[in-house]
Amino acid sequence: MEVTERPARFDAFAANCPSRRLLDTIGDKWASLVIVALGLTGRMRYSELSARIAGVSQKMLTQTLRHLERDGLVSRTVTPSVPVRVDYELTPLGRSLLGIMRHLKEWAEEHMPEVDRARAEYDRR
Repeated sequence: MEVTERPARFDAFAANCPSRRLLDTIGDKWASLVIVALGLTGRMRYSELSARIAGVSQKMLTQTLRHLERDGLVSRTVTPSVPVRVDYELTPLGRSLLGIMRHLKEWAEEHMPEVDRARAEYDRR
């Protein structure tokens, strides 16, 4: 009789669950903006991403892209040329996350006036 492995069960509420590290990555503002930007345009160069995402430092963009690549959400393609061309795009796994991230971004943009009012009220107390 062949023994089949059961898939691992993950519970992000558990302190030692590895899914928490993934939530740390995708919950980061820069990661969410990178995912949405790549989803809107497809393949982008580093300089295009940097120009599209106002305020991100070179260090943070590089770090974010590395984390997303490591988690299998973004692929990096190097084309030998002078200068070398490096493009980033969402993987199928990254595209599966795109809808959620796009809706989260849109929700934040739509509800920002309400959040501003709530913050002002909180600060007045």
